[in-house]
Amino acid sequence: MTDSVTAATAATNASSSSSSGNSKTLISNDFETFLRMLTTQLENQDPLNPMESSEYALQIATFSGVEQQVLTNDLLTNLTENLGGGGLSQYGSWVGMEAAAPVAVKYDGSTQLTILPEIEADASFAKLVVRNSEGSIVESREIDLPAETVTWPGESEAKADTYSFIVESYAADGSQMSETLGKVYAPIAEVRTEAGKVSVVFESGSIVNSNDVSALRDPV
Repeated sequence: MTDSVTAATAATNASSSSSSGNSKTLISNDFETFLRMLTTQLENQDPLNPMESSEYALQIATFSGVEQQVLTNDLLTNLTENLGGGGLSQYGSWVGMEAAAPVAVKYDGSTQLTILPEIEADASFAKLVVRNSEGSIVESREIDLPAETVTWPGESEAKADTYSFIVESYAADGSQMSETLGKVYAPIAEVRTEAGKVSVVFESGSIVNSNDVSALRDPV
C-alpha cells in the first residue's frame, strides 16, 4: 500500500509542477486526491504493523512543498512578464535619441562624431584607430591625454560610410596594454525585448544590451 501511495504522490508532484493559468485549481484537486489516498492508506494499514506518524508527516510535507513551489513559479513568471513589459515601456522613449555605446556608426560625411574612449588609467599614450565598413584602417592617430571625448573626423577627409573606432592603450615602453571598441554617440532606431532582456538597435544595424549604453542625449 505504501508503494501505491508513493507512486500516487510522485504523479501528483509531476502534475503540480506544471505551471499554468489554472495552477491553483489543479493544486486543490490534487490535494483532495492526496487526502483520499492518505485516508485509504490509514484504513487499510496492518494494525499489527502500523505506519509511523513521521511517514505521514513526511508525505504531507512533501505535497506542501510541491504546492509552494508551483505557486512560487507562477509568481516568478508573472513578475518576469511584468518587468519585461515595464522595461520595454521605459526604454521606448530612447528611440530617436543618441546613445553612447560600443558600436559601429553611420557617418554622413558632414557632421562630426563624438567618441568616448576608455583608456587605461596608467597608460602613457593612446591611439584611435578608425576602420570602415570593409574593415580597412582609414585613420590612426594619437589621442591627447587625458581625454574624456574625441571628435572625428579630424583633419582627414572621410566619405559617408559605417565606421568603428578602436581605442588602443600603450605603456611607457611602447607595449600595448589593451584594445577596446570606443563608445560612440549614435542614433537609436529601435528598442526590443527578448527573454527578459532589453536590446537597443542602432541605425547602423548594431545591437547592444541596454546595460552597454552609458549615456543619452538629444540628436545634435
